[in-house]
Amino acid sequence: MTNQRGKGRAVAAVAALCTLAALQGQGAQAATGQRPQHPYRADGPYRYDPRAQPVTAAATGQGAPRLAAGTVYRSAVGPGAKAYFQVDLGGTGDAYVSAVAVPKPDAKVAFGDGVELTLQDRDGNTCDTGRAVFGSPEYPRPIAAYVSRGLTRNQTPCQAAGTYYVLVQRIGDAASAPGEWGLELRHTREPRLTADAPTTAPTHWATASPPVPSSAARAVHGGTGFADAPRLGGGAWRDSLKPGATLFYRVPVGWGQQLSATAELGRAGGSGYVAYAIDLQLYNPALGPVADVYTGYDGKPASVAFQPLAPVAYENRYSTSGPVGALRFGGDHYLAVSLSPQVGRTIGPGAYPVTLRVGVRGEAKQGPAYEGAAPDFAADGRATGHTPAAAQPRHDGGSTRMRLLAAGGIGTGTLLVGWLGVRTLVARRRAQPVRPG
Repeated sequence: MTNQRGKGRAVAAVAALCTLAALQGQGAQAATGQRPQHPYRADGPYRYDPRAQPVTAAATGQGAPRLAAGTVYRSAVGPGAKAYFQVDLGGTGDAYVSAVAVPKPDAKVAFGDGVELTLQDRDGNTCDTGRAVFGSPEYPRPIAAYVSRGLTRNQTPCQAAGTYYVLVQRIGDAASAPGEWGLELRHTREPRLTADAPTTAPTHWATASPPVPSSAARAVHGGTGFADAPRLGGGAWRDSLKPGATLFYRVPVGWGQQLSATAELGRAGGSGYVAYAIDLQLYNPALGPVADVYTGYDGKPASVAFQPLAPVAYENRYSTSGPVGALRFGGDHYLAVSLSPQVGRTIGPGAYPVTLRVGVRGEAKQGPAYEGAAPDFAADGRATGHTPAAAQPRHDGGSTRMRLLAAGGIGTGTLLVGWLGVRTLVARRRAQPVRPG
């Protein structure tokens, strides 16, 4: 038994040291400016949240699967089909249900094609509707929309606690085209406030966009879904984008702050012109659409930017303007950059250089006083409610290494010996002469 335990400890030590060496390699790679491998990277298809639970929609409200708050789900909707889901809404706060529609990369879509969500109470009354369409960039790419139940905000039929239904349908000219679209669904809640807040949306703000960052662009590796989108601060960021692909990024925007973003396509060889080549979309923390802009491309540098956006404020939700009303939460906002597949056919295949210039104006203000925990709309499950939205993520590499080593069942003395052994091994490898290839 003693011998077996010794062997177990030895195996655990080797496994932990291998993990530690791998983590050190990643840290060295980041320190030298090399692009690390992204765990979810793909060159076109949408990457669903790995935590998403599969559910099958019902054709009617009866028997529809229930979407629990704080959980991510994966489903599908076919052409002409009705996809019903149930949600339980309380009587103490607002609620949001979002759906990311994901057509197949080779799907044919038209201007008015998209997805529409309807929130209904048990009597069939419509509480809210939301939709997202592809618009002028008529190529398949992920699009998202949401519906909400807001207490005492002109939604009198939908104030009671109980069961509600969410209907997801495809809409548009080519809605009868064959093939299902994937769905990624989220149900999130927002508590009431402890005190009354303004109910009039602001009508004046700085209409001049924040200065475009002119600093040298830093490398970033965009995600292929909301859940794996890397977090960006203000500044310039460079990436590469293949025709037909969409990359996602998250930008923390605090209460009272004003976001600006520009996407630039770099120079490329080839000739020809593609209208609506690059599309830049902005979503709020609950994955509600805020803005969508696009431009053409002929192989020469081109850029596209949002018109000046309103600062984030709780009372924006009372605005009759869609873009203003969507800027109602402090937290991570999402940029989605898509490149038309026609660019590959007209100008040339391969990845194209893209630069994002992100600006966040103003200091983050204190958020509203919620009854209970602040809402957490993080698409990847990481809490945002208790962290200042403008704060940058903390790279706690040392703690991660120690947790992994502890999980290997290694004592303190073995940790020290293993660490020294790794350092010695690295030193010896660096001291070896480089043999010419």
